[in-house]
Amino acid sequence: MPSADHDLGPQNLGAPSRAVLRERRDRSPEHAEPSRFLPHVQGLRAIAVLFVVLYHFWPARLPGGYVGVDIFFVISGFLITGHLMRELTATGTVRLGQFWARRARRLLPASLLVLLVCALVAMSPYLTPTSALPNEVREILASTFYVENWFLALNSADYLNHAGDPTTVQHYWSLSLEEQFYVLWPLIMLLAAWIGVKFFRGARRRAVLVALSIVTVASFIFCVVFTITNPAPAYFVTFGRMWQFGVGALIALIPMLQVRNAIGSFLLGWGGVLVLLYVAFEFDGQTPFPGYMALLPTLGAAAIISASNAGRWWYPTRVLAVRPMRFVGDISYSLYLWHWPLIIIAPSVPFWGLTIYHRVALLVLCFLLAWLTKRFVEDPVRGWKTLTSRRAAVTLWSSLAAMVLVAGTAGAAWAVNAPAYNEGVRAIQELRESPPDCFGAAVVLDGACATQEWGGTILPAPGFAGVDRPGDPQCFVQLNDARPVSCEFGSDDPDAPVVALIGDSHAYQLLSTFQALADDNGWHLVTYFKGACAWNTTPLSTPGAFGEACTQWRDGVRAQLADRDLDAVFTAAIATTPYSSAGHDSSYDAAVAGYREAWGEVLDRGIPVVTVIDNPVWETDPNKCLRTRDAASCDGPRSDLLVEDDPLRDAAAGLDGVTLLDFTDVFCDDDVCRPVVGGANIYRDQDHLTVTFADTLGPSYAAAVEAALGRVAP
Repeated sequence: MPSADHDLGPQNLGAPSRAVLRERRDRSPEHAEPSRFLPHVQGLRAIAVLFVVLYHFWPARLPGGYVGVDIFFVISGFLITGHLMRELTATGTVRLGQFWARRARRLLPASLLVLLVCALVAMSPYLTPTSALPNEVREILASTFYVENWFLALNSADYLNHAGDPTTVQHYWSLSLEEQFYVLWPLIMLLAAWIGVKFFRGARRRAVLVALSIVTVASFIFCVVFTITNPAPAYFVTFGRMWQFGVGALIALIPMLQVRNAIGSFLLGWGGVLVLLYVAFEFDGQTPFPGYMALLPTLGAAAIISASNAGRWWYPTRVLAVRPMRFVGDISYSLYLWHWPLIIIAPSVPFWGLTIYHRVALLVLCFLLAWLTKRFVEDPVRGWKTLTSRRAAVTLWSSLAAMVLVAGTAGAAWAVNAPAYNEGVRAIQELRESPPDCFGAAVVLDGACATQEWGGTILPAPGFAGVDRPGDPQCFVQLNDARPVSCEFGSDDPDAPVVALIGDSHAYQLLSTFQALADDNGWHLVTYFKGACAWNTTPLSTPGAFGEACTQWRDGVRAQLADRDLDAVFTAAIATTPYSSAGHDSSYDAAVAGYREAWGEVLDRGIPVVTVIDNPVWETDPNKCLRTRDAASCDGPRSDLLVEDDPLRDAAAGLDGVTLLDFTDVFCDDDVCRPVVGGANIYRDQDHLTVTFADTLGPSYAAAVEAALGRVAP
């Protein structure tokens, strides 16, 4: 998040004489620069942070609220560039050490405080699942040294589609990107100013304007192309976001872009507000972002900044400057820092629920912590004479020492819990190799096990369910990848029946189970998996790269299936995949038709298909509840968790050669769905099964496939 003030100091560029510089420095101590505070920009900062916070609290209500960070980037570009350019114009220099020291005093105290709290929380197995600890520690370290955005980009995190298990510090990606901006931007401006002085008769300002314009245009082109080719990492990489800072910078450098005309200012300001409201409510996780779609929130924020006339109370510059908006803008940095860790931690707190009342209470707590941090951490540390009265190096070395302290605390969290982590991983491996009798789904499906009681047993333990996932990740194609990757397992006997396992992550969650079934039953198993892309012919409603990659993957899989001799196909998919309704009465009808068409291509060749109704999907990982409460207290309403109208059900109805498996009665009774059945922990996150539980469904999968192969009676 950007800071509320951006005071700067000089660094030698060699234009005015030393005497002039000395005189200017004597007249311009750290806070002596005339105030250039813009109240309506502070109100815009409030809009930005409220968008992000409300999006994280209620993503379905404000699905495009993530654009708040884009607004912050524009604000930072405007304020930082304005301050740097005034310093360059007045002194011919930017004192980099002083600039970076001020940024450190302004941003690091609150940031490192929250990271320290997250590191301490990571030590508690009640608040942080032990299985998640390695990634939690890695991301705390990445955030401490402001490279979290690159860590997420290199690990293919999908921020908008909530893929993976988010840590308490995932939101530090934007802070990391801003810190990199603070390092790079003054260097670019200094280099451009030097070129202007050296080669263009002292045209310092013009050279800076040209340089930043080139960076802005090049970054935007890179952003659009990279979002098309690699959308998940494109969200995080630094150069793909620099153009948004550049848009703010151009407003600061080009006077005519700061509109003081009453009518123009009124239209620009309110037009920008309407654009931001539109994207906040209309964009969602399926919007190809950032890319060219990021132009809307970026230009909307730029329009509001450009509106400079505050002549009437109904002008946006006056409305955004009202006291409540300025208060939220003042605490926006700390509010951004605190809200996400609290959202991640809260469900693990004993007796804390997810009702609207709990969420509102948590939101109020976020505001309270933000105000306290602003009042007792941000403001006091920024003015510490111990740091401000000494050379910039004192601040920078002190900052490094504080960062090492946070990193050491995170390392201690891992050291304390590493033995438990290793033991938990071994326990899961032993459970897979030697599962107990009458365990998991068998308690419901096997009449001989109906009386089996497991008491409070939960296997795997809630703190380790997250690592109970399939192996062979190279077989799973990520959202931005269109390659029809296939993997092969099981029997190499030329006469072995060939069984294909195809689908999205809800098919991939069965991989380990089907590998064991292939070995036990003499199958040759072939797999095709892609995230958020079911085996269906109807295009996704997702525009841009995500939808296109899915279509290309399906085409590639179709071509490979046509060239293979298959004996049966097993497929599974999440029930909530969004499909285009073009040519159909609804997206649901389109999904049903697409499944039938995809299956028809193998059914026409006499290849049977087995499919399964989707499992319930929880709002949050039920293991967070199971770590602090008994299993019965963690049941969820069936009406909220189970998609009753799964398109797979209607697609299979009446089709010869299609077998439909329905385990709804294993997961749920008439009123609630359970996170634990027969002592087996069902979920490793909010919607994916543990391998342990999927294995307990293995006999049913095997019986259906064997029947489809004609080797046993159906």
